[in-house]
Amino acid sequence: MILWFTIAQVAVAVAAGLFCLIAGLAGRRPSDFSVGALALVELLLIVQVVIAIVAPLVGNPPTGSALEFWVYLISAALLPVAGVGWALLERSRWSTVIMGIAALAVAVMVWRMHVIWTVQLA
Repeated sequence: MILWFTIAQVAVAVAAGLFCLIAGLAGRRPSDFSVGALALVELLLIVQVVIAIVAPLVGNPPTGSALEFWVYLISAALLPVAGVGWALLERSRWSTVIMGIAALAVAVMVWRMHVIWTVQLA
């Protein structure tokens, strides 16, 4: 993994999560802005999938469990999709809160993926 990209992913996910949480707790239903925030988080996760495929081929293999890393990455990539799906099915303020929680969970998972990739020994 690339450190600056990891930090960017975490920052975007935290910003999207806080935005959705605040909007949901303020009574706002899902909007283009809240769904777009999670779409940006998902886009960065798709880029991370490409990076994770290319990195070992150019000499940057994970030091931790590759299986654990990929389970985290696939799970993290499914969270924004599930949150937006929920928001489109149930258009209430609570679905906006759920999208915020999903984005914050992605931030934690991305940092854990970075730890698995760089810090642990196999």
